[in-house]
Amino acid sequence: MECGIAIIQINATVGALERNLERVIRFLNQARQQGASLAVLPELVLTGYPPEDLLHKPAFLQRLARVEAGLAEAVEGLGMEVIYGSVRHSARGLVNAAVHRRGATETGYFAKHCLPNYGVFDEQRYFVPGEEAVCFTCCGLRVGVSVCEDLWADNSPIPQLVRNGAELLININASPYHVGKAREREEVARGHVLRHGLPLLYGNLVGGQDELVFDGGSFALDATGGVAGRCGACVEQILLLRAVRDAEGRVRLGHGPVAAIPDVEREIYRVLCLGLADYVAKNGFEGVVLGLSGGIDSALTAVICADALGAERVETVMMPSPYTSRESLEDAADLAARLGVRLISLDIEPMFAAFRKQLATEFAGLAEDVTEENLQPRIRATLLMALCNKKGRLLVTTGNKSEMSVGYATLYGDMAGGFSVLKDLLKEWVFRLSRARNRWAEEAGEAPPIPERVLEKPPTAELRPNQKDSDSLPPYPVLDPILEMYVERECGIEEMVARGFDRETVLRVVRLVDRNEYKRRQAPPGVKVTQRGFGKDRRYPITNGFTFS
Repeated sequence: MECGIAIIQINATVGALERNLERVIRFLNQARQQGASLAVLPELVLTGYPPEDLLHKPAFLQRLARVEAGLAEAVEGLGMEVIYGSVRHSARGLVNAAVHRRGATETGYFAKHCLPNYGVFDEQRYFVPGEEAVCFTCCGLRVGVSVCEDLWADNSPIPQLVRNGAELLININASPYHVGKAREREEVARGHVLRHGLPLLYGNLVGGQDELVFDGGSFALDATGGVAGRCGACVEQILLLRAVRDAEGRVRLGHGPVAAIPDVEREIYRVLCLGLADYVAKNGFEGVVLGLSGGIDSALTAVICADALGAERVETVMMPSPYTSRESLEDAADLAARLGVRLISLDIEPMFAAFRKQLATEFAGLAEDVTEENLQPRIRATLLMALCNKKGRLLVTTGNKSEMSVGYATLYGDMAGGFSVLKDLLKEWVFRLSRARNRWAEEAGEAPPIPERVLEKPPTAELRPNQKDSDSLPPYPVLDPILEMYVERECGIEEMVARGFDRETVLRVVRLVDRNEYKRRQAPPGVKVTQRGFGKDRRYPITNGFTFS
């Protein structure tokens, strides 16, 4: 007995039922042409993940049923078996299901047992947990299928699937990215393989969905825990494997292509590019607009935009004020030329003067302060949004996680926009990725995209004479570790002080983070790359009386 099994790593769009079906059928055709008898598709592949409150709309579920009828017809025509993610109605409510279809016939489904309700997940709002560990017979194999969290939870149904006769394990997923997630998935899966002595196939979704990015990396482990095949990160792909029954009756996996897991800089960079590209494409924008300041944040954002979309779909805008240095103007122009993107220059000094004149009577007798500084980014935001409105483009903001954490950004100014590429990157990571991108260019025999002077000069907002970020914030090598401990790992004051950080600095940073929740609520979505970003997975009240002494 030999069975060709295709793990299909596919990019689905939430709610685009008919388009998702077309994509699925196209990949099924390719898998069949490659010799697959069984195809494995990701969790909720027809609805996209997470469908959220679309699942509360009867019209959505009715259209999903019609789409599934189209899938049944296609699978019958191909003479295949398919395991794919969808929803089903059980006696107790809606379930997140792994459906097995042999031709036009649905032989049954496995209902996801373990419903995640932490971080970015909210599945208990929509689904009831499954209770039965159903195995399927696929191509002569007894297959134990589970869904995503079922692989991770302490009460995993996988042992029961094995007791029920499974000889091959399959786990279908919509597993979003964070740093190091690819290796975590394989280690968790390997634990099941070594406990039960069975091969395991892991199929994951790929693509961007709002702040989430599904990075793919689908893989297969043989019965010893070795990698029998692996898809690449952030690409649609078919991984074809052969399952055979040996002389002793055990199922063995033949080995297929094994894509390398990229180093952490490339991993993050690819995820940022995919998240941006899919947000632009899936929401129908013609391209993007962003402000260039001559600084490192806007430089890295522009490079990511050009890499993700192509230079022709990126417009950059330099908007000098009275405090913009000659070096910043030169660096912005140098960067735009290196990337081949259009650079527009719009002087905001006349508008800044007009605003100040209009407010002069009300401001009489009051000293200049952050109010005048903030007028400048708010003028810039108005110009940028006008360009986007006129040209059907998305305004991409350039702020990083360090700034967003402590509120070092202007509400309705540089925070204004539709998407934030660097939202979950601390400032030290911005420098790290920028240097890595230049290094990759040099290794490829190309000119580095980011001018060296941009990498070397001290960060500044240039909203007043001789301004530096360090005037208002601790140095980033001090600030970023405190933010990582407090925001991402919920460390307490004493724990951070015990690690060598000055108590007053820690308290100052913590107060800034807590005080600026209202700003972050009004910030655009952005790509999540850490285990805890500012989005669905961190929900703090704005009105909050809890403080650290």
